[in-house]
Amino acid sequence: MSNTVHDSALGKSVIGSAVYDPALLFPIPRASGRDALGLASPLAFHGVDIWNAYELSWLNTRGKPCVAMAEFRVPASTPNLIESKSFKLYLNSLNAMRYADFETVQRLLSSDLSKAAGGDVAVVLSELEASPTTTIQSLDGCSIDRLDIDIENYGPPRAGLLGAAVDVKPVEESLVSNLLKSNCPVTGQPDWASVQIRYVGAPIDRAGLLRYLVSYRNHDDFHEQCVERIFRDIHEQCQPEQLTVSARYTRRGGLDINPWRSNVAGLVVGNPRLARQ
Repeated sequence: MSNTVHDSALGKSVIGSAVYDPALLFPIPRASGRDALGLASPLAFHGVDIWNAYELSWLNTRGKPCVAMAEFRVPASTPNLIESKSFKLYLNSLNAMRYADFETVQRLLSSDLSKAAGGDVAVVLSELEASPTTTIQSLDGCSIDRLDIDIENYGPPRAGLLGAAVDVKPVEESLVSNLLKSNCPVTGQPDWASVQIRYVGAPIDRAGLLRYLVSYRNHDDFHEQCVERIFRDIHEQCQPEQLTVSARYTRRGGLDINPWRSNVAGLVVGNPRLARQ
């Protein structure tokens, strides 16, 4: 007997809410992932998880739907990250609720997300009509994806693949790859990303870096923890004076997540939109 689409996991209902429900947000302590990586406190980096939401709607006081895009900035210093599926369900719980204006929704989102993350989460809502046309950009830097090399390891991540020419004059450069892929530890779905490595220090072996990034291909972890692992491994194996790791993940369920980590004091990383976003 052949299977039909009704026999699959496709289209099965998820547990959400028809009314506003901040309890849908599921915080996950960052400490568990950081302890597994051996990251000591105080952390050797700072950074932000930048979320972009494209599926956000509610009703005005007369029942007419409003739509918006949103940018959320969750500091890496907050004790919790927020599981992405719970984030989507929470945003959807606003669909049938009535609010006076954009500012009211923005304050509500900031309050709920800050409570879940355990620290201040900045929220900016944009009206579609008032939003400037978004220009598709590329990450600045030299792409390492065209290197003609053999690759055999697709997981787990191997820090030993990384190396730097310590006997060569230090350089300042940005290296970029669009080949980062890992898997969501909750759903098992693939997470695709572009990554930028900006550093000052001994020249990083590009072939080794590409092999290392590809070694995440079968790895299960959250976006934020993948970026922190990459930062740790490059910092330990290559010992750059300055290091910033930024990842731009493709959108899933109307959300994309874009963590960055850096040891450059005072650095602020922008929020460009890439071709796959």
